[in-house]
Amino acid sequence: MITLQHAYIVVGLMFLAFAVFTAMDRAHPTRIRNTLFWGLIAASMLFGDLLGGLGNGLLVVALVIVGAVGGKMAVGQPATTSLEERREAAERRGNALFVPALIIPLVAVGGTLLAKHTAPGAWLISSTQTTLIALGLGCLIALFAAMAWFRPPVLAPVQEGRRLMDAIGWATLLPQMLASLGAVFLAADVGGVVGELVSQAVPLTTPLLAVVAYCLGMALFTIVMGNAFAAFPVMTAAIGLPIVVHQFDGNPAIVCAIGMLAGFCGTLMTPMAANFNVVPANLLELPDRDAALNGVIRAQIPTALVMLGANIVLMYLLSFRF
Repeated sequence: MITLQHAYIVVGLMFLAFAVFTAMDRAHPTRIRNTLFWGLIAASMLFGDLLGGLGNGLLVVALVIVGAVGGKMAVGQPATTSLEERREAAERRGNALFVPALIIPLVAVGGTLLAKHTAPGAWLISSTQTTLIALGLGCLIALFAAMAWFRPPVLAPVQEGRRLMDAIGWATLLPQMLASLGAVFLAADVGGVVGELVSQAVPLTTPLLAVVAYCLGMALFTIVMGNAFAAFPVMTAAIGLPIVVHQFDGNPAIVCAIGMLAGFCGTLMTPMAANFNVVPANLLELPDRDAALNGVIRAQIPTALVMLGANIVLMYLLSFRF
């Protein structure tokens, strides 16, 4: 049976490969720092359950020191395929290039449904964190499909992967860090305090007001925190579960799923979500990354607002009818 531990092993081996190939790249401007950074992340993924609380805490401190000291982590330029080869392949295959990317969500959704509703799926995929496991399987299947179809150099996925991770740099850690912060806030009952303050400011006397408060709260808290995973436990404990679900009998699965999507709308509108919003600027190789980050966010705000409005409407229409 495939468990979440297997997914951690795969991710850990990926970061270990990044560390090894960075160490071998003598032309890399910050070779030692980047090797240490990716190596520490690999150690966390591979051996985190053996290190205990203190060991993992020290590892996080080491990551912060390595990422903070010495300025920005530089980007390696490994040799894989040339620009001309990539352009020629893109022109030849056209929109079919998106097929491997589409495999990932299809396998993630299909694998989750199979694991939940069929005996073979339940035997293959663990019932704990099923969606994350199915997502990992989708990534691996998409990788093998792309390798078989495009036939790049064997090491191209590792080399291009570490180039992209170098471009993101320390912000790679933000999802894990902010998700952990969300768990700390939940343990400290921040959600209860926020819920009390919201109830005092806005009387949530109708399902519509509760849905609007929950979705807007998810988006706004995500803008402050930089990650919907950090906002989710706080706002769900404050408004989602006690008011939308318990008080007005909303469907918890629909409320939580759409609530998370509302939080992602906030991700598109904040520089705090550097790990997400810096990627377009790096992929486009824009010269001024700080100005580019702000430009990316400005371009995303109209779409984010439209999506946020759509999420509010969908939650109101669906949550109390199914």
